[in-house]
Amino acid sequence: MTALSLSAAVALFASNAVASSGDAWESFRAEVSQKCLAAASSLEKASTVVDPFGSESFGLALVIGTPKGSEAAVTQICVFDKQKKTVELGGELTPDTVNIAVPTKAQ
Repeated sequence: MTALSLSAAVALFASNAVASSGDAWESFRAEVSQKCLAAASSLEKASTVVDPFGSESFGLALVIGTPKGSEAAVTQICVFDKQKKTVELGGELTPDTVNIAVPTKAQ
């Protein structure tokens, strides 16, 4: 292995180790939560339950809240694009479709 190849391999492994550190994952989860809550502006008292690591390309979360002017809670699926740093929300899922119990640590 040439010195240049070895240097590139070491840099790649080092960057993967940093990206998978506890602080990096916590920062990722906070970003997903913040972006999803901002996108769910039609919901009152919204909270998120974030998939701890997401998929290879996306952060994933459930947003739970009450639509303005309604009394029934709904759940929306939030997809965060890790590259573009954008989010998209799915439609409002009612309790008869999906029943979610929000844990006390939800953000």
